Amino acid sequence: MTPTSSSTHPPLTTDRLDLRCWSTADADAVLGDAGQAHWAHDFPAEGDRVVAGLFGQNPAWLGAYGHRLVVERESGLVVGSVGLFWPPGEGTVELGYGIVASRRGRGYASEAARALADFALTAPGVHTVVAAVELSNPASVRVLEKAGFQRCSTGADQARFRFPPPGGHQER
Repeated sequence: MTPTSSSTHPPLTTDRLDLRCWSTADADAVLGDAGQAHWAHDFPAEGDRVVAGLFGQNPAWLGAYGHRLVVERESGLVVGSVGLFWPPGEGTVELGYGIVASRRGRGYASEAARALADFALTAPGVHTVVAAVELSNPASVRVLEKAGFQRCSTGADQARFRFPPPGGHQER
């Protein structure tokens, strides 16, 4: 990985969260199971470890339109991550997210997903953000619905969502 500082790109700020870009130091700490004082006690989750392990193959994920750590502004703790699987294809980019168990149920995932989806649409050539969710995870389905995504297809095990829905943004 090429050294990258999360300070290169300013965080996205929501009412309760700061979404700051991962740095290589963050990824190294996650991969090394080196707990940090500024992490929630149950961070990182398995999904965070997977993403951290893929930065070497996907260096664009460390950029402004890549993956971000979700920081709870009140405590200053990292409580999850949200990311865009950059680069986009034909104007569409996929979004993923995860919040640690100790902070679920507070609306953080929807807040982070909405903020990053809105931000993604500011990138040249991006017109749609998509996300996939396992139907066995109704809480994750609700996250996307609350964030303003609309279901566009449903398979046997998975639903796909898009943002903005046809006709533009939905109100929160």
